[in-house]
Formats: sequence, structure tokens, C-alpha cells
Amino acid sequence: MEGFLQALAAGLLIGAVYGLMCVGLGLIFGVMRVINFAHGDFMMLGMYTAFYLFTAAGIQAFFGSTVGPFVAILLAGPVLAVFGYFVHLALISHVSGTRTASLEGEGHYAQLILTLGIALILQNGGLIVFGSVLASIRTPLSSSAWELGPFFDMSIFLNKARSIDMIVSLAIMILLSLLITRTRIGKSLRAAADNPTAATYMGIDVDRSHRTAFALGCGITAIAGGLLATNYPFHPFVGLEYVIVMYAGVVLGGMGSIIGAFWGGMTIGLVQQMSTLILPTQLQNAAIFAVFLLIIFFRPQGFFGRMVERT
Repeated sequence: MEGFLQALAAGLLIGAVYGLMCVGLGLIFGVMRVINFAHGDFMMLGMYTAFYLFTAAGIQAFFGSTVGPFVAILLAGPVLAVFGYFVHLALISHVSGTRTASLEGEGHYAQLILTLGIALILQNGGLIVFGSVLASIRTPLSSSAWELGPFFDMSIFLNKARSIDMIVSLAIMILLSLLITRTRIGKSLRAAADNPTAATYMGIDVDRSHRTAFALGCGITAIAGGLLATNYPFHPFVGLEYVIVMYAGVVLGGMGSIIGAFWGGMTIGLVQQMSTLILPTQLQNAAIFAVFLLIIFFRPQGFFGRMVERT
């Protein structure tokens, strides 16, 4: 029982960060309907941005080794949001939005090739610039834990860094939900996602909404990557390890649902940690996709997706 509760707690902590990763991808797909193969590599850039802000920009000296990493991680979000905004403006806008509204499948083919090319450029460019040596954003909190209990002679240990990661993830998720539901920007994003043609007739700049969604998605995923880096080392190809997790979480939650993407990522984190009770660590991903296939078999539209009726 103690091992079960410990795995459950660990799954919730890491699942919140996975959920935030999936939200970034889900936001881009939900608004733009673009499958972004480079999303994991934007997360990688977020990790390195937080790392260099912490080590080379003076944040460690000013805020210390305990608070400094989280300050750097939060600052990495806006940096990657700006970078993503200009990547969309310079490249992705040419194969998405109103320019390709009438192309149907042909527009999606160009999107797939372009985002795959961006991914390859970011991966190999990262290898040239950052090198192949593993990096990490270590904090004293990464090697310490809070004890809950004992309850009936059982104690649960919560890693301090992961606990703060979870709090930050939930806070950003709440802020994003408020942005989407309560602000003018959020209304324009929802309108552009629901019906781009009608949104254009109502005076909404759909292409600008798409740029905003892409920037927000990149910034959110960069923060999630930075949070992940407080416990795991990373390298220029780390995006390949997590992009499949992102897609699985988005599909589990329901295509186009931001809340669903978060719960999809949370589910993946829980399955990953709970599987260690009965399976070797090397088979964690196998357990994730076994559960993924099981859920999709019984609910193909995902947790929060809508069933498409055929006529």
C-alpha cells in the first residue's frame, strides 16, 4: 500500500508537468489545426533558455540556487513565445491560416513537411550550438522531499522540486483558462478555432490569432520543459523523447480540448509511475501506450472530445 501511494503521488506530480506540455500542443492544434512536429524541439529550446538564463544571465547570483531556477524557467516562457511568434510569421503562416483555407488536404501536407524540417533544423542546430553533453537545472529542492505522515505507519514523500513544478503547472493552467474564457484575446482565439471564415467576417484577424496561439503554445511548453529539467537532464534531441507523450495526451484528452489535453497528460504521468509497481522502468512507455490504446478503443473521441455522428 505504501508503494502504491508513493507511486500515485509521484504520478500526480509529474503528470501535472506532462499536462502542461500537452496543453501547449493542444492549444496550437485546437486553434490552428496544425500538427506541429517541431513542438518537442521548442520545448528543448525552452530548457536551454532557462538553463542559460539561470547560469549565464546572473539569475543564479541574484536569486540563489533555490529560487533562481524557477525564475529562469518562468522567464524562458516569454522568450520562446516571442521566438515562436516570429517563426510563425516567417514560415508557418505561409502554409496555414487564411492562405491555405481553400487548399484542403494540400495545405496540411505542406504543414507536415515544414514542421518536420523546422524540427530537424532545431535539433541539429542545437547540437552545434549547445553540444552533446547532458545539461540540467539543478536546485537543492531536487534532492529533498517533504514527508506526509506517518498515517497508519505509512509515510509519503513528495519531492520538493516536483511539488513546486506541479503548483506552477496548475497556476499556469488556471491563468490560461482565464485568458481563453475571460479576455478579448481568448474570444478571438475561440472564434478563429470554431469558424475562421465567420470570424473574418466579424473583423477578427484570423492569421494574427493563429500567431498568438502558436506563441502561447511555444511559451507554455517551454515553461513545462524547464520544470521538467529540474529533475531530468536534457540534450538537443530530448524533444523526440517527449513529443510522442504530448501527442498521446492531446489525443487522450480529445482533439481541440485544452482541458482535455491537461488531463490526458496527467493520465500519462499516472500510468507511467504506477506501471513501475509491476513492470521494469524500461517498459514504462509500453504501459503508457497499452492504456492509451485501451482508452481510445472504448472512447475514440478522448476524455473531453465530442463524438462525431455519421449520416
